[in-house]
Amino acid sequence: MSKTGKIIAWVIVAILVVWGLASLNKKSTENSSNVIKVGFLGPMTGEIANMGENAQAAVSIAVDEINKSGGVLGKKLEMVYEDDMCTGAGAANAVSKLINTDKVVAVVGGVCSGASLGAAPISEASKTTQIAYCSTSPLLTNSGDYIFRDVPSDLFQGKYAAEYLMKEGKTKVSVLTAKNDWGDGLNKSFTDAFTKLGGKILSSDTFDPNTKDLKTQMTEIKSKNPDAVYFISYTDQSIAGLKQAHDLGIKAQFFGADAWDDTKVWSELGKIGDGAMYTVVGTNSNDQFKQAMKEKLGKDDLIYCSNYAYDATKIVAEAINRAGSTDKTAIKDAMYKTDYKGGVSAKEIKFDENGDPASANYVVKIVKDGKPVELSK
Repeated sequence: MSKTGKIIAWVIVAILVVWGLASLNKKSTENSSNVIKVGFLGPMTGEIANMGENAQAAVSIAVDEINKSGGVLGKKLEMVYEDDMCTGAGAANAVSKLINTDKVVAVVGGVCSGASLGAAPISEASKTTQIAYCSTSPLLTNSGDYIFRDVPSDLFQGKYAAEYLMKEGKTKVSVLTAKNDWGDGLNKSFTDAFTKLGGKILSSDTFDPNTKDLKTQMTEIKSKNPDAVYFISYTDQSIAGLKQAHDLGIKAQFFGADAWDDTKVWSELGKIGDGAMYTVVGTNSNDQFKQAMKEKLGKDDLIYCSNYAYDATKIVAEAINRAGSTDKTAIKDAMYKTDYKGGVSAKEIKFDENGDPASANYVVKIVKDGKPVELSK
């Protein structure tokens, strides 16, 4: 080939390469325009990873159903999953990535109140709707106009627990709570309600949420001889604390909150946990959802947070459809007009002016033969 011919050949190759890259970029742009991204926050590592993985499974089921029904605005819904590590710092890093790198238009998350509170300022500043599916701290109520949750505030749960214990004649109680946003919120709401009802708090103490040694606190509780112990703890502390209380021979009724619905607690404790009771927000599970979760997880291990994660995903998808676009302010405005019925969490979900559920429904579970069962009303 002549020198001139070689030059012409290289020019043709260069043109074809540029044309090919342009075509790929155009195709990539076209593909991305056919996808609407939403972010997911949850604890995928650490002591309550079981709850995060459980919620992720529920969200993936919701996404599949949404896409089979035509997607969102006629486009495919894509969920981008991030581990918030159940910490404020972890959630802040994760939500920053979701918003700034992945370009999500809304965020579903998270489980831990501290994590959701850590993410909230970033979501609010970027005008990105964030809906928590298992974060119950009262502090989340006033965390921003773009911040929602479909699970009720602990203002409801603490009051419900206080009323239940008083009704059962447990008038003298020791309170032991994790020193974090969730524990602090429940401690205050329970104590305020219990004392107003005429109950007596014999002792009140907190513990580092990372500890597994609660012998000192449990020994002090034993000396007070309460009717009940309101024990607010995450998975590992629940296991350790209830074992240590059992070893010390404490006979008081142990009463916990929604985090005790992690099935890992009772599978680890076995019959040691028998008799323990806790409050958990009610669900509206159906056989279809239960079966879908069993198939997705490969085991029968449905945690209530997953019901709310599933519905949170559907609520966001409906809001985007009502907004008619992915404009973030329009999505937020549509969220406030939510009237969601027929889900697997609450029978109906509407939001108040703070983005909280307008109503709440709790149940009490008791552990029998190593498994929690709902008490009949």
